[in-house]
Amino acid sequence: MIDIRMILADPDGVKARLAKKGCDADLGKVIELDARRRELIKKNDELKNERNRASAEVPALKKAGKDVSEIIARTKAIGVEISEGDKALAAAESELNEYVSCLPNLPDDDVVAGGKENNEVVKVVGRKPEFDFKPLDHVTLCTRLGLIDYERGVKLSGSGHWLYRGMGARLEWALLNFFVSEHLADGYEFILPPLALGYNCGYGSGQFPKFRDEVYWVENADAEGDRKKMKFMLPTAETALVNLYAGEVLKESELPKKLFAYTPCFRKEAGSYRSEERGMIRGHQFNKVEMVQITTPDKSKAAFEELVGKACSLVEKLGLHFRLSKLAAGDCSASMARTYDIEVWIPSMGIYKEVSSVSNANDYQARRNGTKFKSAATGKNEFVHTLNGSGLATSRVLPAIVEQYQQADGSVVVPEVLRKYVGTDVIR
Repeated sequence: MIDIRMILADPDGVKARLAKKGCDADLGKVIELDARRRELIKKNDELKNERNRASAEVPALKKAGKDVSEIIARTKAIGVEISEGDKALAAAESELNEYVSCLPNLPDDDVVAGGKENNEVVKVVGRKPEFDFKPLDHVTLCTRLGLIDYERGVKLSGSGHWLYRGMGARLEWALLNFFVSEHLADGYEFILPPLALGYNCGYGSGQFPKFRDEVYWVENADAEGDRKKMKFMLPTAETALVNLYAGEVLKESELPKKLFAYTPCFRKEAGSYRSEERGMIRGHQFNKVEMVQITTPDKSKAAFEELVGKACSLVEKLGLHFRLSKLAAGDCSASMARTYDIEVWIPSMGIYKEVSSVSNANDYQARRNGTKFKSAATGKNEFVHTLNGSGLATSRVLPAIVEQYQQADGSVVVPEVLRKYVGTDVIR
């Protein structure tokens, strides 16, 4: 959530930064709602002071034998006004917070405006594979080698689903084992979070209320349709991990928190059914290992660079050709101030596809979920910064491996770092 004080102090500056994301925000409404909130606070404070003064007079008047019935009646009436004022204040604060919570995060100053067309390729790693034979696409390869069963995946769960079989399941599990072992070696703590999360997690990560229709909700008769009482299926482990310390004040010496989690991820919107989205490129359920750092603002930039480096290292060790792109403001997700995408080359499509997004939310998520730390220098409680990076999503890594490592006879060479997990050098 954007700091309301920042909006009030510089609405034009905030509006200009939001415009870089394509958000034409009516910040006049924020100012108006805040003025209303302040007015109600002032009125309630005046009423409370009046009641306190009147109540203080009662003992002396009683002692003097005077009638205090009018004063008592007045204090009761003031009490009713205060109660009504408290309700009006709560409603005003709720409306203000609801409006501000729907505003996206402010992009960092060095993030350019616009959408995908303004993304900048930061570096390209490796060479595009060249074949002296006609290469096959991953759907054909995975089907012929019995790695993925698309038809039965659809039979079980409908479009946007698949199932891994035999060596395909072993290759998928090998990728996950490789990612886990790498993160453990880097000193990150392994977390296996619940897959069904409460509304507070969606709100705290910045997905709710605006994007609450993009997740799978778990029906709950007791909730009576109230989504704030329902659970939803985790769309990414980030949603759980950034809320792990919600409402807590951490010691500065405890930071940074370096976490990672393996989870299946569930996405209601699985993309289009264009040819470039075929196979495993987009789906309603996929596996992912996610890294998260929770740190102090002064260490935030270094944490971002670390996460980018770790995600790139995973793809490099797999021997895949990829590029690193800095996203323009409009291509960053709503909660993020900056994002770098790691995009792997899919030969059959002739395009790069994102396998990892590394993002910094700054204090946007921490303000929503109340995660703070006590500054050793000032002794004050300050909001942490939260960062995340996929490490990695397998549903695009596996197709990239199959296509980039394919051989003329239709077999697929297993990347060296995965062989001890898969149990073979070549899948035939």
